[in-house]
Amino acid sequence: MAANRREHSLERLISNDEGDDTTSSSCGDSDTTDSAIFSPTLSPSSNFTATVIYPFVNDLIRSLGVTGGDEKRTGYYVGIVCNSCPKESVFYATEALTVMHWGSASDSIGRRPILLGGVAGLALAMVGFGMSRQYWMLIFSRCMQGVFNGNIGVMKSVMGEITDSTNAAQAFSFLPIAWSIGSTVGPFIGGAFADPAERWPRLFGKIQFFQTYPYFLPCFVAALVPICAFFFAFLGLKETLPPTEITPCSPNQKTDFDRESCRAPLIQHPSSSPADTNYGTLTRPTSIQDPPLSPSPTCGPSSKPSFRDVLIPQVLIPVSNFAFLAFLDQSFLVLVPLIYSTPLEHGGLDLPPSTIGSILGGWGVLNGFVQVFLFPRLRKWVGHRNLYVSGIIALGIGLGMFPLLNWLAKMEGDGDGTLGVFVWCGIAVQLGVYMLTYMSYACMFMYISASAPSRFLLGTTNGLAQLTASSVRAAAPTTASSLFSLSLELRTLGGLSGFLGGYLVYAVFVSIPAVAALWGFTLPSEI
Repeated sequence: MAANRREHSLERLISNDEGDDTTSSSCGDSDTTDSAIFSPTLSPSSNFTATVIYPFVNDLIRSLGVTGGDEKRTGYYVGIVCNSCPKESVFYATEALTVMHWGSASDSIGRRPILLGGVAGLALAMVGFGMSRQYWMLIFSRCMQGVFNGNIGVMKSVMGEITDSTNAAQAFSFLPIAWSIGSTVGPFIGGAFADPAERWPRLFGKIQFFQTYPYFLPCFVAALVPICAFFFAFLGLKETLPPTEITPCSPNQKTDFDRESCRAPLIQHPSSSPADTNYGTLTRPTSIQDPPLSPSPTCGPSSKPSFRDVLIPQVLIPVSNFAFLAFLDQSFLVLVPLIYSTPLEHGGLDLPPSTIGSILGGWGVLNGFVQVFLFPRLRKWVGHRNLYVSGIIALGIGLGMFPLLNWLAKMEGDGDGTLGVFVWCGIAVQLGVYMLTYMSYACMFMYISASAPSRFLLGTTNGLAQLTASSVRAAAPTTASSLFSLSLELRTLGGLSGFLGGYLVYAVFVSIPAVAALWGFTLPSEI
């Protein structure tokens, strides 16, 4: 009897029952399917508008004159404006300040308006970035992107509300794929359309506007993506927020199961027997325990779960691992275009923006196929936790390969942007192992959603995770680029101290993944 009641509650919770409509949640089967299809379409918008600037952002900073012609100072300013991936230092600072507010607003007015408003704001911020000719204007535009992208946790809440343990892996795997699409097209557009007056003088050379704003065109093209996503999602994205009516529990209803259904994790395994007490997705080690189920006079949102309810090991362990992943990933993504564009004598590869854009664009295409065809198989083969830890180790390998690539470029290159075969092989290995990191993201999203103590705490759980990730991502770009600039300055000292100091940034970013990989084993082995 208990098992049947739990299964019925689970079906009602995730809107999979096809029978009595009165027991379904706010989203029926059709709405759930539509939301599952349309919600990931919003993800490429934020990633596309972020990655489009990577090929030209270093040249843009130099053209503004804020570095005073000092190449060593470029890294400092680039680190503030752009972290070379899902946004930048100031971007994540403003995102961290707004993410909890967006999550709270989505609990009040719904997920749909928050998501739609976010992509509309991204489009406006992108146009503003392309029109910026002063450094403070770049900062302001990227801050606005951070504000409007603070709703990213809401998207994950939508995915958590429409999935269960049987389809969560497939659903959450779409998010890295969607980001990969944005990462694929973004750098390609940025490299191809940057400074059109110089690249195509016959077509744009006589237009003064493109001479004054040489990077407006790629930013405008990038703004079209969230505009299209807005109309696409406006027509197909359904509201998934559960009803908020207060439903008092009568004395006959206040059983252990009724209280459990109000506080049980959102993504669950259906119980097959009354003796099955592991009510949740996480197969937790003994150190991670569910919080006690306290009696409540009502069932549902009226029980007013608080922020303190998520400050438990069950939630904090996945969130802390997410922080490691976000910091390392963000650091890697700021170092790739920075080091690739830096002259050979300063430790880089001396590549032009167009080549960097082609490299990152080609990687994005291949990464999309890898995520689609290999992630489900690798997850079943090596396990959930092992796949996550593998992605962390891959980041350490990728970060440690930068000095090797510079050495190979000096040995084979001729300084005109042409790379030797061994350099290309090194880049292929570096970006190839990095594909595992996207699989780590899919694993971590499932860990976080599964760790929510209650369906009514899903938004808070995702908000806490996103707040933590945004905070470390805000620090990562400045940390990585500043360490790189510091390493260049130490290298000028000469001698053994100068030699060792020149590799400071790489020593730091190889050590951190080692610690993060060990901490990853605190996660449950499977979900």
